[in-house]
Amino acid sequence: MITTYRVYEVTDYVKIPPSRFGEPLEAVAEEHLREKYEAKFDKDLGIIILVYDVKVSDLGIVLPGDGSTYHEARFKILSYIPVMHEVVEGVVKDARNIGLFVNIGPLDAFVHISQVMDSDDIEYNDALKAIVGDRNRRQVAVGDKVRGRITNISYQAAGPPRIAMTMRQPNLGKLEWIGGEQ
Repeated sequence: MITTYRVYEVTDYVKIPPSRFGEPLEAVAEEHLREKYEAKFDKDLGIIILVYDVKVSDLGIVLPGDGSTYHEARFKILSYIPVMHEVVEGVVKDARNIGLFVNIGPLDAFVHISQVMDSDDIEYNDALKAIVGDRNRRQVAVGDKVRGRITNISYQAAGPPRIAMTMRQPNLGKLEWIGGEQ
């Protein structure tokens, strides 16, 4: 089974500038690694959420002309990679006339207005900042908790992937609809 949250063990070299020599090596290295990796997207690793369990070699390398030391560091990272057809839950972050933007953790997903609910008479209500179904009187607004299925993942040259979802399948949609009256 493919999981969206993954843990990787990584090795990298950490530059310790002379101004930080008196500080604990592992603390300085962890700070540097967090700045370098956290909240970044890597096409192979996904969106890196957390750097932890940092272990740094006491032996450093000094390069000619550079007063810094370079130490080998082994550490773990927690990352998120979206998976096609995965069912995810999130909170509606924004509602517009084109659809919903749903926060699914480290990313936002887009649900086109036609994919919000099983109804042919869906429209955006600007006063409510919600997508409303005229016939079934359902609505989805900012702050609502929803469940959707990932239908498309579009990787870009730079930056995180764009994710499209549907909420039109059984057991998907606004959480208060699921299992209740249709």
